[in-house]
Amino acid sequence: MLANKIKNIIPDAEIDESGILTVTVPPAKYRELALRLRHDHDLSFDFMICMTGMDWGDSLGVINLLQSTAHEHKLFLKTFTTDRENPELPTVSDIWATANLNEREVYDFFGIRFINHPDMRRLFLRNDWVGYPLRKDYNADPEINPVRLESEETLDAVPTFESDTQDGEVSEKENILFEEDEYVVNIGPQHPATHGVLRFRVSLEGEIVKKVDVNCGYIHRGIEKLCESLTYPQTLALTDRLDYLAAHQNRHALCMCIEEAMGLEIPERVKYIRTIMDELNRLSSHLLFWSCLCMDMGALTAFFYGFRDREKVLDIMEETTGGRLIQNYNVIGGVMADIHPNLIHRIKEFIKYLPPMLKEYHDVFTGNVIAQQRLKGVGILKKEDAISYGATGPTGRACGWSCDVRKHSPYGVYDKVDFKEILYTEGDSFARYMVRMDEILESLHILEQLVDNIPAGDYAVKTKPLIKLPEGHYFKSVEASRGEFGVYLESRGDKYPYRVKFRSPCLPLVSIVDLITKGGKIADLIAIGGTLDYVVPDIDR
Repeated sequence: MLANKIKNIIPDAEIDESGILTVTVPPAKYRELALRLRHDHDLSFDFMICMTGMDWGDSLGVINLLQSTAHEHKLFLKTFTTDRENPELPTVSDIWATANLNEREVYDFFGIRFINHPDMRRLFLRNDWVGYPLRKDYNADPEINPVRLESEETLDAVPTFESDTQDGEVSEKENILFEEDEYVVNIGPQHPATHGVLRFRVSLEGEIVKKVDVNCGYIHRGIEKLCESLTYPQTLALTDRLDYLAAHQNRHALCMCIEEAMGLEIPERVKYIRTIMDELNRLSSHLLFWSCLCMDMGALTAFFYGFRDREKVLDIMEETTGGRLIQNYNVIGGVMADIHPNLIHRIKEFIKYLPPMLKEYHDVFTGNVIAQQRLKGVGILKKEDAISYGATGPTGRACGWSCDVRKHSPYGVYDKVDFKEILYTEGDSFARYMVRMDEILESLHILEQLVDNIPAGDYAVKTKPLIKLPEGHYFKSVEASRGEFGVYLESRGDKYPYRVKFRSPCLPLVSIVDLITKGGKIADLIAIGGTLDYVVPDIDR
């Protein structure tokens, strides 16, 4: 039915209905179809989950995973250009706001220029970087891009490529980012409240924020490029280094993606164990969120309370997985080893221990008049903006967007447990805070239902040391602590992936900073950043 509707719009579109529906169109029809997919009432693809830049050898292009929040259907929208010297595609950044930074990322690594994009700068690499690293023919000779110790000159004029509506000629223009008389300050990359090496260039008028320019890439490690030269089991270790506070959940997504491509059936015991570990991971992450937000806002006592209780979760996980921050417990086909004999007992003890502590958290911080004044009504994000920017997780649910992957596309044993999807409608910093505090209780409730019901059986399925996936492309996502973490994987039938793309939940979170801080005070920027709870290595990858 969906395929027929698209055929009616673009008769020459190529449609592949194996797996997630894939629609391939030439660049001339790409924008036309994108507009119809977004605005047609029967289609209503309002959520761009991820945009993946691709080098298919003879062509360069993008493949976008789109979802309709109203109808729940998904599709891949694919387009390409065979011009490798001056590759150009139309922008869709005015259709889906999340495409703004995603198109800059594709330009950064593939050199594809998006026509009529408002800010066609590199996103992660220096502007004087030579070449496009994710192209298959990239020259990685260190002499071409030596380590430069001098600072890069900051660009206040940003390049854009505009197409003339009459003759289609593309011209390069410059947009002015900051005027000469604007007062611009740096927050980061060395600032405790940016939670890592992230830099905001903030234009101020007194204390009022006029504009925020996000600068990423200070700890970019080329993880997606590294995956192309690793076997599938070897790629698993890199997921732990993305959002290290959701290491178990990230690895779970990659394992599920590979297992689904292999057609591998996972034992029921494994599903229970993975779900339990995911929720312990969520607890440790949300407790750290609380601690760091409190510290950002001057509540140092609360910081120590949160760390004290997070240590208990890490102790429980470490006994079984061997890791505290970095988790290498999930493997293709199952988990590394069976659960520790103490695990169930210790989880039950923690389920009793934490609720009284949470009451103390609320007494110390939530009800504090300073916390309330600095969080309520500050940094308001509307539901339609959250969807357009792809701001999933607690940030999306704080403005009423039901986007919990555990509910909408259950995995593990989430379809067998009873839990509430926490939704608030205010969309402000306080709502984002409360979603996470309530989710801590829901995670305890999920664990309570699982610990006594872990079935007997194997903790892993035997797999070959070298795995080859069938040719094709695959996508799998989980509800990580900060939102939807996804893995897009393209295989050519080899033992190495042809392309791996990690859908970062944190990149959309920094993309909304300018939107929701504009007009507020600079102190609000710190509180807003704390409640968005982004993790920088996940942005940079």
